[in-house]
Amino acid sequence: MSPSAVARPSAGPSSHSVLHVRRTGNGAPLVLAHGFTQTGQVWGGIDADLASDRTVLAVDLPGHGSSSGVAADLPAGADLLGAAGGTADYLGYSMGARFCLHLALARPDLVRRLILVSGTAGIEDPVARADRRQADRALAERLDPSDGGPPEDTVAEFLERWMTNPMFGAVPAAAAGKEERMKNVAAGLASSLRLAGTGTQAPLWGRLSELTVPVLVITGERDAKFADFGRRLVASVSGTATHVVIEDADHAPHLQHPAEVTAAVRAFLADQDAE
Repeated sequence: MSPSAVARPSAGPSSHSVLHVRRTGNGAPLVLAHGFTQTGQVWGGIDADLASDRTVLAVDLPGHGSSSGVAADLPAGADLLGAAGGTADYLGYSMGARFCLHLALARPDLVRRLILVSGTAGIEDPVARADRRQADRALAERLDPSDGGPPEDTVAEFLERWMTNPMFGAVPAAAAGKEERMKNVAAGLASSLRLAGTGTQAPLWGRLSELTVPVLVITGERDAKFADFGRRLVASVSGTATHVVIEDADHAPHLQHPAEVTAAVRAFLADQDAE
């Protein structure tokens, strides 16, 4: 289905929808959950590398790519992710990490091992969380005004600002996937911001002790905020947990240094396979 043919997302979560999945490779299943404005095909090459000996299921998350017509908040989207991936190892980046974390807590029977790249368990301060929610809603209004008026931003304009945010650092053009991101539609991205933005996430820090599956957290060396989150995530879970910091990287280490991230993922999975 082309982006122009995708149905406009509904105002609330769509619990009966199905997420699009691209399956490649052979072997033990590994589900990939991408970040905001990306799709299941924006992985900087780590998807193809990992598919050499694993079955990689790259999911288009709610509001993105071929799942643009799916509107879901984090809990509902996690349910859809689990339905798409089944029992598997799960790797999520940024927004995708939030979906994977929700899934691991809600359905531990599905998540064999959990890999979080630049992830967080939420904003604890209620004022800061409300401010972020308002900021995300403002971004959504620029793309898809709730009053039906003309948008302030095209998808291209929105992506230009989003992708040049300093927090992402210098990502090579070939890895950034701009052409693939342009397949997103304004209503889908706006729905994602309104329903599954960081400000909508109920803080999960107090529940991390429920996680007993092996966990790998990957952050960029220059992404100090999420490096702190990573250390706290690893210290809070009950199972085996490892924190890997990718040198000379920012918030998108897998796009800046895919070989290093792939090596960390492979080492983690191999160590767990050996146990």
